[in-house]
Amino acid sequence: MIIPVILSGGSGTRLWPLSRALYPKQLLSLVGENTMLQDTVLRLASADDIGTVYCVCNESHRFLVAEQLRQIAADVGQIILEPSGRNTAPAAAVAALLIAEKHPGAMMLVLPADHIILDPVALGAAVASGKSAAEKGELVTFGIVPLSPETGYGYIRVSGQGAMPVYPVVEFVEKPDRQKAELYLASGDYFWNSGIFLFQAETWLRELETHAPAILGACREALAKAVEDLDFLRLDSESFCASPSDSIDYAVMEKTAKAALVPLDAGWNDVGAWSALWDVQERDEFGNVQKGDVLLHDVSNSYIHATSRLVTAVGLDGYIIVETADAVLVSSKERVQDVKELVETLKKGGRDEALTHRKVYRPWGSYETVDFSERFKVKRITVNPGAALSLQKHNHRAEHWVVVRGTAIVTNGDKKIILSEDQSTYIPVGVFHRLENTGKTPLELIEVQSGSYLGEDDIIRVEDRYGRQ
Repeated sequence: MIIPVILSGGSGTRLWPLSRALYPKQLLSLVGENTMLQDTVLRLASADDIGTVYCVCNESHRFLVAEQLRQIAADVGQIILEPSGRNTAPAAAVAALLIAEKHPGAMMLVLPADHIILDPVALGAAVASGKSAAEKGELVTFGIVPLSPETGYGYIRVSGQGAMPVYPVVEFVEKPDRQKAELYLASGDYFWNSGIFLFQAETWLRELETHAPAILGACREALAKAVEDLDFLRLDSESFCASPSDSIDYAVMEKTAKAALVPLDAGWNDVGAWSALWDVQERDEFGNVQKGDVLLHDVSNSYIHATSRLVTAVGLDGYIIVETADAVLVSSKERVQDVKELVETLKKGGRDEALTHRKVYRPWGSYETVDFSERFKVKRITVNPGAALSLQKHNHRAEHWVVVRGTAIVTNGDKKIILSEDQSTYIPVGVFHRLENTGKTPLELIEVQSGSYLGEDDIIRVEDRYGRQ
């Protein structure tokens, strides 16, 4: 049996402003209708002998990940919550410890949640090719057949080119300059490093014990002290954060004698920057990719993405323009890797735009800030059918709720009332309150906050069905 292990802990800073720390690229629909996480799971239908999905994600994304997997009816074995990102080796270690215990002898197919693969059938065939090698104790990685002398990817050199479906790995090579990349391409011995792996859980753990014992020890302790939290497994924070932060490549693959490679030619792209989305999507006769409400004049070879308003451009060639409700990015295609520097500047300045969108998702639904000033804030709140906010109070603000669609059950102090469309209620400072939607359609309302402090940390919860503090 092959157990898919989906690594969904990345932040995708180079795809800002669409990708943000609390809503990263793997949770976005960037190509097609499904999110990248959903596509990662769905494309496994073309592979044989696939078991239940294990997903490792950041604890702040847990409800989003769970909901997206539920939407595609994924057969989920476990959602593992990382208290902080420690790179891919610790994530794979925790998953392997669980799989070795629950599914002895099973193989792990480790997949990043934020890659594009246009030909899932080819992926299934490559997995089948690597299965026998993994069963014999080899650590199989999938090398992307290079199409150009790409300088943005790491490379893997193999020994011998022939009819074999699996090749011994000679070395892992860092991102080369243009001259070296051209030599790699011409030699035929090099492949792009995909970050996709297939190996037996027990084999991976033995190699980790040999080459990175500190990672394995920390992960064992984090798992031993883990707690079940609703549908999630929450790793012990102190133990997990004590693990060295390292990738699967650096921790094991570059050191082991068991590394093997299966070529993969499946329309792969790691979507490492906005220019990658321009590469993989359909373009108009002028070479432009247009998303949303866009109007162009004399523009060519550009990617323009509008999410909330009309975006226009004149006289541009080779540009990226991405608009959201609270931010706009303009960059030449050649400089899109530098977007991460902008995000770092936003973080240092304490700007919310680095973390979240104006529309913020919660396990019960979402809210969007419509307007705000020093002593007031206006939100549009959507509560999913059957969902409820926590029973809570605020020490510094009062709230006015006006229902605009659906029916709400409101706890307001010692009263419980039903509000229909165009009805409202007032919640004074310090009064416990709750909002529930017991109906079958989304509940929408406008919330007006007023008070001396309007931060999201002014919430005292006494009861919450989602286990939040």
